[in-house]
Amino acid sequence: MKRQKTIRRARPVLSALAAVLWAGACGQVRAAEDGERPVVVASTTQIADFARQLVGDRMQVECILGAGMNPHVYQPVPADSRLVEGAALCLQNGLHLEGKNWMESLARDNGNKPLVTCTDGVQPMDLVYEGQTILDPHSWFDPRNAAIYVNNILKAIVELDPDHADQYRVRAELYLNQLRVLDAWIDKQVSRLPAERRVLVTSHDAFNYYSARYGFKVRSPIGWSTGTEIGGGMTPQRRRLVVSSIREFDVPAVFFETSVNPKVIRQIAGEAGVAVGGELYSDAMGAPGTAGETYVGMMRENTIVITKALAGAER
Repeated sequence: MKRQKTIRRARPVLSALAAVLWAGACGQVRAAEDGERPVVVASTTQIADFARQLVGDRMQVECILGAGMNPHVYQPVPADSRLVEGAALCLQNGLHLEGKNWMESLARDNGNKPLVTCTDGVQPMDLVYEGQTILDPHSWFDPRNAAIYVNNILKAIVELDPDHADQYRVRAELYLNQLRVLDAWIDKQVSRLPAERRVLVTSHDAFNYYSARYGFKVRSPIGWSTGTEIGGGMTPQRRRLVVSSIREFDVPAVFFETSVNPKVIRQIAGEAGVAVGGELYSDAMGAPGTAGETYVGMMRENTIVITKALAGAER
């Protein structure tokens, strides 16, 4: 990594990715010669959205992952290293959402960049995964936890650019109010569902926080695993286990995340005699231009899909 640093110092700044140097203990942003904005690099789409809500046009927010990408199994590519190398600040979810801690590695190996773990301060839930109990990293599905993410990001951004702290704080104030409104709106929508219908069966164990916040029971079919396996590698024996398990839950509908093969899910649901409630955003938001392209949007759309399916399906 010493060689990379020498090369970077020996060449003029060519792009926004190398526009800013972290200014040590004083926390000041030192602008690059070409006047480009500081770059903040986030691991996931949700975290990138939180950051964009705060920085306005003062900073450039980049994201390693895109729509429909899985942080659990993602493997960084050389372009990610180049992106982080030019960053003033890096942001990650933490709680091992980034499989094998790939964001920590990127920040450490490309200039030892400042790294914020956005889940610091979150009370994590337990998640049983492949027979082991681990900490559930999907804590953003409770808007109250999303507010913790935002405050962690705000603190780091203010330290990075204290001269514009007031701007970042007032943006955060507005966005935190929006998160409170979102939380109340979801609660209102879900409250219209009878308690016996608040059973959430999904293709990915990402909705524990959402379910705990809004009074759902989470059910995971025996044999139901990752989206990749459902889409291509499920054995006939395991498929029978999934179908049998869904039947035993006696639910009107099942749901799947946007990265899963919908054809396979529909086949399994048909064999189990239940409806497919629809696609849910989970580890990533929607693509630009879709209804789920922001955190508020993905939470809104997920709630609409869930409540409509569970309220309207015939038992």
